[in-house]
Amino acid sequence: MQKKIVLVGGPGSGKTSVISELSRRGFFCMHEVSREVTIDAKKKGIDQLFLEKPVLFSELLLEGRIQQYNEAQKSNSPIVFFDRGIPDIEAYLEFSNTSYSSVFSENSKNLRYDFAFHFKPWEEIYISDNERYETFKEASIINQHLVETYKKYNYSMIEVPFGNITERTDYIINRLQ
Repeated sequence: MQKKIVLVGGPGSGKTSVISELSRRGFFCMHEVSREVTIDAKKKGIDQLFLEKPVLFSELLLEGRIQQYNEAQKSNSPIVFFDRGIPDIEAYLEFSNTSYSSVFSENSKNLRYDFAFHFKPWEEIYISDNERYETFKEASIINQHLVETYKKYNYSMIEVPFGNITERTDYIINRLQ
């Protein structure tokens, strides 16, 4: 039976670096889709789609994450890692205080992950860039919304300790064995 593992945490907490390392080690990984959505919107003249049209941004994310989930299920891989999951979308909508339809919660309930590894905010490694516009304080608030949302869907969060990429990756792999 396939294990679906989601990496959860606010922006800049190290998830993507660990996903890249897991991928380098040969694991089947689903990379974050929000950067693609943001970059595509910028090409269409929308500088920050999440800020300007949060529901549209979230609908595009949901579409991409459902596609990833289905692609993972079709694979023969016994373990699949996801850089963010479907409940993240709802957490970000809560962070932005945006009203949204039940389609987000329905998918969070129905498309489940087997393990959720949580990356706490880590100011020492936090970097803003063209697609990551949040301050560290905002990233910490987003993290709180993420934790609350995953708990709402009865996930037990496994805390990933601070450390270098190799240590954090090894920790996750060892916890799964």
